[in-house]
Amino acid sequence: MATTDELWSQLRQVFDPEIPVNIVDLGLVYDVVFEDEVAKVTMTLTSQSCPEAKTIPDVAKRRCNSVAGVKDTEVEIVWEPEWTPHRISPEGRKALGMDDDAEAADQ
Repeated sequence: MATTDELWSQLRQVFDPEIPVNIVDLGLVYDVVFEDEVAKVTMTLTSQSCPEAKTIPDVAKRRCNSVAGVKDTEVEIVWEPEWTPHRISPEGRKALGMDDDAEAADQ
């Protein structure tokens, strides 16, 4: 049976082609639930006009569907809460060369 940890791991393999950080560390994935053999992913995109608005959710779905025990994946794109760079994980900030101290001062 699939676990949410396995699903999160697969989602870490999904990248925005314009940003060298996976969608989990970018802070785009808000929730992952697995029940009745269905993975349910709640996520957002960096903007509503994101050129990869179709591709990223499709790749996320394929990655989750690759986990043993997952019969289907539903990806829901939400716009609340709005994504901001403050959602990027420490690992993502490091990969992007972002200064954590400067970001903390912006808050």
